[in-house]
Amino acid sequence: MAKYEGWAGPEHIGEPVPLMASRVRKWLADGHDVRIFTARASVPEQVPYVHQWCKKHFGRELPVTNVKDFSMVELWDDRAIQIIMNTGKRADGNI
Repeated sequence: MAKYEGWAGPEHIGEPVPLMASRVRKWLADGHDVRIFTARASVPEQVPYVHQWCKKHFGRELPVTNVKDFSMVELWDDRAIQIIMNTGKRADGNI
């Protein structure tokens, strides 16, 4: 969602990745529930920085979490590796 060029402190969040920001704007316009999924949410003091970033780039605060829940439809993440359900096999064909 945000460009990452190395850790620069909790108050620094990079500029939006254009393609992801465009997706999020579309999802919001279509009425979808969009949440920011980030490890930063594991430190409660960092969440306000994410809220400020969202307000600046999307015009509103978005919910911030680091926890999956049963109502989640998709998870977009640069560090996740998708597996095929009930198999343990990677969806990208790698071992």
